[in-house]
Formats: sequence, structure tokens, C-alpha cells
Amino acid sequence: MKLSLEGIKKTFGNVKALENVSLSLNEPGIYGLLGRNGAGKTTLLNIICRRVFPDSGAVMLDGNPIGDCDEQLSLFHMMGEKTYYDEDLKFKDAVKYAEDFYGCGFRKDQALRYADLFGLDAGKKIEKLSTGYKTIFKSSIALALDIPFVFFDEPVLGLDANHREMFYKLLLEDCSRDPKVIVVSTHLIEEVAPLVERFIILKEGKVLMEKSAESMDAYASSVTGPKESVESYVARFQILGRSFIGKLETAYIVGQPDDAPQGLTVQNLDVQRLFIELTNTKKEAMA
Repeated sequence: MKLSLEGIKKTFGNVKALENVSLSLNEPGIYGLLGRNGAGKTTLLNIICRRVFPDSGAVMLDGNPIGDCDEQLSLFHMMGEKTYYDEDLKFKDAVKYAEDFYGCGFRKDQALRYADLFGLDAGKKIEKLSTGYKTIFKSSIALALDIPFVFFDEPVLGLDANHREMFYKLLLEDCSRDPKVIVVSTHLIEEVAPLVERFIILKEGKVLMEKSAESMDAYASSVTGPKESVESYVARFQILGRSFIGKLETAYIVGQPDDAPQGLTVQNLDVQRLFIELTNTKKEAMA
């Protein structure tokens, strides 16, 4: 199935949440949706899942606008920070609801297995759960879905390091076993980067960058050394930003130079540092 967004615009009052966003999510795999707070990530996912409606533009599935029938809506699932379950719902009951809605697209036994692995009490009401276990409640349902599109919005909120590692492992297993389009929106970029096959960066409601993981890794570099030497060398490159420690300067540049003079250290820029430099405000860059 081919999912595409065409010229999506959305405002809330005077705030432009999304501005002319066009994307394609066609190939199965794990996509990383990155953006600062307020960049429009959650709004974008909500629009795809028909929880929020755009002011203009369209979400297309195989060339046709997505409707509100259960048959189409059951092709999508969004696990987010907001809890849509009744507060007195127990996990074992949520499993039944998921089974009724998604039918053969939901693996009940897997959901119960995930809950057990995470140590979730399936008979406990969601209102009695901690933030971390509310996340586990929702993630265990989402991980057990065998449908074309599954979206995770801050899927490790409140989880400790052990549970975060377990989630990432199960996510990879799920994608390998049942190929689908998985979108992960998170601020923990370093943790999720090794899993992601394609990155989408939003800035102020617009798509700033969309690249494969390989292209992201090769996009930019850091050049470190004495300030005068660095400034002289990087003058011919597009400079994303700079940082200073004592007499040393690090310049972040677009490209991968291979002719740096002795005394300068050149390294590939990791995804998190690239994201920071691309989305810094002028004021933050000067700090």
C-alpha cells in the first residue's frame, strides 16, 4: 500500500502547526520522525489517522483519499502520549477491544506475551498504572498489530533503560517478522537512530529534510582544531554551526572533506548533532 500526504496545512488559532507538508510512506521499514517541541510531529500523525482534520491538503492511500470507514481506519494505529482508553480499562479488556476492531490484524497472544515480558499486570486498571506502565500498556497493543501502518509517538515515555532497550528489540523483531510502515517520533534520537532506515525532520511545521539513514550519515561532518586553522579550512563549505572549548573550535559543515590538513580532526556528524545544528535558533546557536 502507498501512503502519501499532499500539501497538508493545519493551524490552531494563530499557530501554523503544519505548512504545505508533502510526504510519501510507501516502503515497509522504520521511519524516524524528528522535530523539536511544537514542530508538528503529533499533529501530522493524528491527521494521517483521522484524529485531526487538515485545513487543506489530502492524505492518500493508493491514490485515493482516506475515508472514515472502519475498513480503512483499521489499517492504521497510533500509539501516543495521550491515552484514549477509558481510565478504568484493564489491559486484558483492551486486548479484546483491539481484537474486535483489528480482527486478524491483531495478535492477541503476542500482546499478552509483551505485557508479561514488561511485567505489566493485565488485570490492573490503567488509572492505577504509573506513566511508564501506561506507556507499556499502549506499546504492547501496538507491537502486536499486523497491519500496514503503525505509528509510535514518544513510545518510551517514562520507561527505564531496561524497558527502553526491550522495546527497541521487540520493535525490530516485529518489523522483521511482519514488514510494515513503522513511524517512530521521539526526542531520544541517539537511542532510536540505529533502528531507523529513513529520517524525516520537521521544523516549524515544514519538512526540513527527508533522507535515508545512509544519506544522513554522509551528509555532514565536524572539523575540530585550533580556531584559525578551522576557520581557514571550512571557509569553502556550508557551515551549519560552531562550538568552542577553550582554544579549540569545532565547525559543523555540509559534506565529507578528505583533504583536511594536519592538526585538524574530521568526523562524520551523527544524526543527533546534525538535528541540533539544523534546528537551532539563531539565539541558541550564539549561546
